[in-house]
Amino acid sequence: MTNDPIQQRLTELGISLPPASKPAGTYVSSLIDGDLIWVGGHGPFDGESLTCGKVGGDLTAEQGQAAARLTGLSILATLESELGSLSRIERIVKVFGMVNVAPGFTEIPTVINGCSDLMVEVFGEAGRHARSAVGMAELPFGMATEIELVARVR
Repeated sequence: MTNDPIQQRLTELGISLPPASKPAGTYVSSLIDGDLIWVGGHGPFDGESLTCGKVGGDLTAEQGQAAARLTGLSILATLESELGSLSRIERIVKVFGMVNVAPGFTEIPTVINGCSDLMVEVFGEAGRHARSAVGMAELPFGMATEIELVARVR
């Protein structure tokens, strides 16, 4: 049994984090500035494969939501890698979610709920955040979702 309350919560929820992803270019995955950590765009990568496709075309809204949740797990893995413990997160401040959409698909907020709901499951009220959810014609590598996050750290 761990003394880390967030790790305990992950265990209770049956959540295991994927390996932290590596940047695909000349940038860092996250950056601490003062009491904020800025997490750059992450995709739905489980350590082995990337969920790709257009939501509303190749993927259903539910599959898109699952991709957004997986993207959230990838973000949590990066946060844990950078901070040493997710218990250093005081509050999730902002989520910016992008969805690779087929023309006419408008359920974008529902898709990004996959990530938002995960943050509330893991951090409780401290996981509630401001958010933007937008549809994109394309995302890098054809991935279904890309999400950025800002959190306040202890």
